[in-house]
Amino acid sequence: MSDRKFTLDEAQSLLPVLESLLRTAITAKKLMEEVEAEQQALAHKIFLNGGTFVDVVPVARRKAQRAKAEQRAKDALAEIDSIGVQVKDIDIGLLDFPCEVEGQIILLCWRMGEKSITHWHGMQEGFAGRKPIDKRIVRSRKAN
Repeated sequence: MSDRKFTLDEAQSLLPVLESLLRTAITAKKLMEEVEAEQQALAHKIFLNGGTFVDVVPVARRKAQRAKAEQRAKDALAEIDSIGVQVKDIDIGLLDFPCEVEGQIILLCWRMGEKSITHWHGMQEGFAGRKPIDKRIVRSRKAN
């Protein structure tokens, strides 16, 4: 994990790129889950029938699609991580940006669908402890 800290303006300016990366990861994860469900259903059908003929070509094709999707998700999440942003929940698109305010590290908090970063929370509080951005955060400048 990176030690990078962001100002509110820096974090805000990264949102379009991060949202695109997050959407890529979410779409890939959904495909992975679909293929997994298909494979489980097929395995269950084989079990119930005591065996069955399986056309392996479409099954192999879907497995390959799943593998590509997994790599896309990993690559997108690795890129977000390399920027220094923390992915807190891929399913809802929740990101945290470390920020130093008055000598204390806080996390600017953004959720996919929000137009801008409007909340923050302490290092131990999490999403449930979100508070609105205040003047101290708006005024904070890059410390490193």
